[in-house]
Amino acid sequence: MAIFESNDPLVNDSEVLFESAVICEYLDEITPNSLHPQDPLTKARHRAWIEFGSDILTKIVGFYAAKDEETFEVKRQALISSFQILENQLQTAPYFAGATFSLVDAVYGPIFRYFAAFERYENFGFFAQTPKVRAWSETLLQRPSVQQAVADNYFELLHNFLLQRNSILSQRILEAEKQAA
Repeated sequence: MAIFESNDPLVNDSEVLFESAVICEYLDEITPNSLHPQDPLTKARHRAWIEFGSDILTKIVGFYAAKDEETFEVKRQALISSFQILENQLQTAPYFAGATFSLVDAVYGPIFRYFAAFERYENFGFFAQTPKVRAWSETLLQRPSVQQAVADNYFELLHNFLLQRNSILSQRILEAEKQAA
């Protein structure tokens, strides 16, 4: 279950890289057809939104690990606020920068996968006020590259991982399972 608790490093010869964003940047630089825009200012702006995605991942951990209802709600609201900020940023569709898939999209695909899992249990209202973010999420989750980035049993592994957190979310998952039975 460590795949959900720590970042796996990338080992290249004797060098070890860690942190997902750094690994993505490295892979983008050593392979043809960069997923970053060519314009330096636009590229920097994309990097900022990648960092914003890292912050969302931290908030996701706080959400699924919250041990009491008050903290759970604070973490849920923090995620909703992040998506409202992102909603104001999105101007075109179907991807972050319009018609072209970019490194920003590659970063947010795994983020949105968490919410697809969470919504299997309950509607937490993460995208209730953010239709552009919801549409972007749906587009990314339909991409074969995003779907194939995880094992076929990803949702089962995540489900078991979440249950082991002994958190408010894990309690809600168990309640949802009881009601479904």
